[in-house]
Amino acid sequence: MADPHSSTSARTDVAGLRRDLESSIRGTVSFDAGTRALYTSDASNYRRVPLAVVVPETVEDCLAAVRACAAHGVPVVPRGGGTSIAGNAIGTGVVIDTSRHLRAIEHIDPEARTATVQPGVILDDLRAATAEHGLTFAPDPSTHSRCTIGGMVGNNACGSHSVAWGTTADNIVSLDLLLSDGTRLTVGSSDTAEEFEALTRRPGREGEIHTALARLVDAHRAELRTAMPEFRRRVSGYALDRLLPEKGRNVAAALVGTEGTCAFVLGATVRLVESPPARALAVLGYPDAASAADAVPDLLGHAPLTVEGINDRMVAALDLHGSRARVPLPEGGAWLLVEIAGPDPGGAAEAADRMLAGLPRASRPQDAGVVSDPAHQRALWRIREEGAGLTQRTPAGADAWSGWEDAAVPPANLGAYLRDFDALMERHGRSGVVYGHFGDGCLHVRIDFELTHERGRQEYRAFMEEAADTVVRHGGSLSGEHGDGQARSELLARMYPEGLIRAFGEFKRVWDPAGLMNPGIIVDPLPLDADIRVAADTAPSRQASPGRGATPLPLLSRATLAYGDDGGDPAGALRRCSGIGKCRRQSGPGVMCPSYQVTQEEKHSTRGRAHLLFEMARGEVVTDGWRSEEVRESLDLCLSCKGCLSDCPVNVDMASYKAEFLHQHYRNRVRPAAHYSMGWLPLWARMAALAPAEADRATRLPGVSRLAKRVAGVAAERDLPSFARITFTRAFRRRAARGEARRGGPRVVLWPDTFGNHMNPGVPAAAVRVLEDAGFTVVLPRGQVCCGLTWVSTGQLDVARAVMRRAVRALAPLVEEGLPVVGLEPSCTAALRHDLLELLPGPESERVAASVHTLAGFLEEYAPDWQPPRVPASALAQVHCHQHAVIGFDADRALIARAGIDGEVLDSGCCGLAGDFGFTEGRYEVSRAIGERELLPRVREAAPETLVLADGYSCRTQIAQGTGRRALHLAEVLARGLDRRPSRPGADPEGAS
Repeated sequence: MADPHSSTSARTDVAGLRRDLESSIRGTVSFDAGTRALYTSDASNYRRVPLAVVVPETVEDCLAAVRACAAHGVPVVPRGGGTSIAGNAIGTGVVIDTSRHLRAIEHIDPEARTATVQPGVILDDLRAATAEHGLTFAPDPSTHSRCTIGGMVGNNACGSHSVAWGTTADNIVSLDLLLSDGTRLTVGSSDTAEEFEALTRRPGREGEIHTALARLVDAHRAELRTAMPEFRRRVSGYALDRLLPEKGRNVAAALVGTEGTCAFVLGATVRLVESPPARALAVLGYPDAASAADAVPDLLGHAPLTVEGINDRMVAALDLHGSRARVPLPEGGAWLLVEIAGPDPGGAAEAADRMLAGLPRASRPQDAGVVSDPAHQRALWRIREEGAGLTQRTPAGADAWSGWEDAAVPPANLGAYLRDFDALMERHGRSGVVYGHFGDGCLHVRIDFELTHERGRQEYRAFMEEAADTVVRHGGSLSGEHGDGQARSELLARMYPEGLIRAFGEFKRVWDPAGLMNPGIIVDPLPLDADIRVAADTAPSRQASPGRGATPLPLLSRATLAYGDDGGDPAGALRRCSGIGKCRRQSGPGVMCPSYQVTQEEKHSTRGRAHLLFEMARGEVVTDGWRSEEVRESLDLCLSCKGCLSDCPVNVDMASYKAEFLHQHYRNRVRPAAHYSMGWLPLWARMAALAPAEADRATRLPGVSRLAKRVAGVAAERDLPSFARITFTRAFRRRAARGEARRGGPRVVLWPDTFGNHMNPGVPAAAVRVLEDAGFTVVLPRGQVCCGLTWVSTGQLDVARAVMRRAVRALAPLVEEGLPVVGLEPSCTAALRHDLLELLPGPESERVAASVHTLAGFLEEYAPDWQPPRVPASALAQVHCHQHAVIGFDADRALIARAGIDGEVLDSGCCGLAGDFGFTEGRYEVSRAIGERELLPRVREAAPETLVLADGYSCRTQIAQGTGRRALHLAEVLARGLDRRPSRPGADPEGAS
């Protein structure tokens, strides 16, 4: 039997295993440090280094991989989306990741209401496919955009609607299994005594297994009936009671939630349910969470689809982060979101009203409302979803960890358990935001454990042990949906009697006698305080220091950026990623993560890059520090779009981490050609301004153009940018000299970014007209200025800092006078708002950053009564990634509407060009593929008279080169509207076109 406590590589013929795997598998077999580093972690607190990683292309690859591992006695770790929070999907053997290729939905039977799928099918994809038949797969965990069906089977995933439709185990018809000895068989979900007896007589392993299961039930029948808590969210341990005759001898359900410890799931046939025609959402306010929990049993009598709980601390966290998800809530300190089905919206609302009216006095809320509008409902659900992401940090900004994040009790006991749990938290001096599936008695909380040092881990163990005793005292389960993993397997002996613990071991050995399947989980468990991922004092490159902490990692002590949101601690920044994998979503709102959406490779996800950077800093698997080629390769396709800064629940800032890495990686080394050409674009643009016509003519000559692109490291498929004959700043000064500029109004600073000044001067010229029409006098900073963005994105941080220092010197006196600053290029505006503070932290930079606005944001704040010109047109609007991440688009939406534009704001994510990224040689295909996901097809489909709005130079360039359509800055559209007015002040700056 495999020993989960020992190193796999120390006792394995690694060369022989590699040879056998590579010779029999069509997919990817990886023993390299970079790939192994990617899979050391999942979404848990734990870290275990795998021997190898296999990404199978076919089910046959899975068979070959498992059989090769069995031949060499190497453990197998099945893995889906890697969103396991308890440490279920990591190990020292061979990790087999089914999420990339095994995504086939093989069959949907609307009559039988079943679907047969491969293990890597994404839940949202299955639900989209079944929705065509009015059906859905009911379990809906919050990771629905990236979790796999195989993973859901592994930990018996549930989600918010298990109140109505149960857990994954309740919705499985059959499982296609592969055992560690190479046996393949299918198990079902219900057998009569005669059918089960027939299965025991089957030849070979199938008959042996069913015979052994029958004996196990006979030996432990009494405890299976009396010692396994009878409520839906009892997920901890093995569900051996499912094998009882009165429960249908449900072998498939008994295997759901075994976390890959018994068999490898090759496929599943799942049960589908009918989607309700309409839903209403009742929002009930109570004084506190425990009072809300007390009302749950009475609410369940009204057959709700779900009963979710949130509290005032979650709402406060949303408000602190300026969330756009917030809508008003009824009066209270805690709220229940209760969803009720109906034949139509009116019927659903009436059912919700009847529920509220029928509640006894003790369960009545202090305030309540019923919402039928789907958009309003979505906004309320976003409070729950976005707030849950924010709980990964405390309100004070400290790390908050999983471990005790999903315990469950029978709903009737929830209020009492919550009060005891609050007392437990107070005794241990811990903090966390409690929320969750109140209708099923399941609570979620991340707690501010101090896991980086030994004393903190001792406190973690003490808390976990007392928490386990508390939940057992209330008849509950250590886990209500995430599984036991390494976090809770050791505690199972506190929940179950010794006889059932033995039964769990016997059950595993029935399926996996060699103990190769995910060892150390549930049976023969690993210690809950071992293998902690962020344990700084156990990292090879750290030295323990006296007291509670550890000395800074030398590698990170050279970091250049300020890491202000992490208290100046780059190690803290690298701990941000919790691994829940929102960056692996296939579709949906937001930007993150465009490169993963195209390549589907873990190393190109935000999570994968964060894990690699963490392992680089740790120095055990990735050993060459800032010179790491594995990290450089992973970051090469990062677009620096900043999408993760806003879309990631913990605001991982991969664009900044990439800038830091490139800065360190190329320190005192020759850089790629693109770093010198596009990284220094502002300088080349100024030089071209000396003779712009000649520069343009030269770069348009075919031979010269090809040579220039080759030398500059620019993709051959790209057209080189054109330079304006007259820069905006020169035209602006000439216009002022002629007395045509507006004077006497409140002054506003217009930032002359490189792109507008040298390439699209019509944009700032249009902005001047709009600002003057709104009553302002426009001024420019003195001298040649730049935000430094191109040097930041190519990791030339010393130069970027010098450029930014000059920008601050130019802006600071104006800001001190109280002048606001308007930026027109979103990437430059975001650089002044965000990157400036990372490279030049301090009060002066903070004042400058706080004074910078977009055009729409400025007009909303400083000219709320200004009436924009009417532009009777329809439009498609592309939001620049940096604006999405740093500033937001709400003011632009409002201004577009006020101008009378029928605007659709595309939720297309990144355009794919992203500054230098899409111009750089070797990245064109990825850049184009990102644009082709939605943006470019939508622009091509738009009617010729439809305006295309894109404030970003990169976005406009990608649209022009990908569709032939000219996109406009919002300033240009508004200036066109001014042309239609009977009279208008000012005139175009000379030559600004």
